[in-house]
Amino acid sequence: MSSEPDGSWTLVTMLGELDFVSGDQIRTQLSNALATSTSGVELDLSGLSFCDCAGLSVLLELRHRALAQGKTVTIRAADPAFDRLLHLIGAHELFPRPQSRGPQPHAHRPKSSPKLVSLS
Repeated sequence: MSSEPDGSWTLVTMLGELDFVSGDQIRTQLSNALATSTSGVELDLSGLSFCDCAGLSVLLELRHRALAQGKTVTIRAADPAFDRLLHLIGAHELFPRPQSRGPQPHAHRPKSSPKLVSLS
């Protein structure tokens, strides 16, 4: 894993495998990358050759920390297998692409009730 500032964002690039062992090793580095950013973390996962549920959990924890700090985690690029994993478990909306940066869907915000319109 490497990280570098990219404006108000921190770009994090991951290569190789993201699993129980490597995820545990990079958890602190991801927290530091988030802490040094103003807006959040942008992930480049195009070099990720494998990701298991423990690795995905590390990314979900990062997203949770980011939301608590009013920041965002986006995915700039990802290996097609990782994209498929996100779609299969319904988590692709949790990590928007950089062009759609902004409040993340499913953030812990109260939902507003729909407005009723009178047709009479």
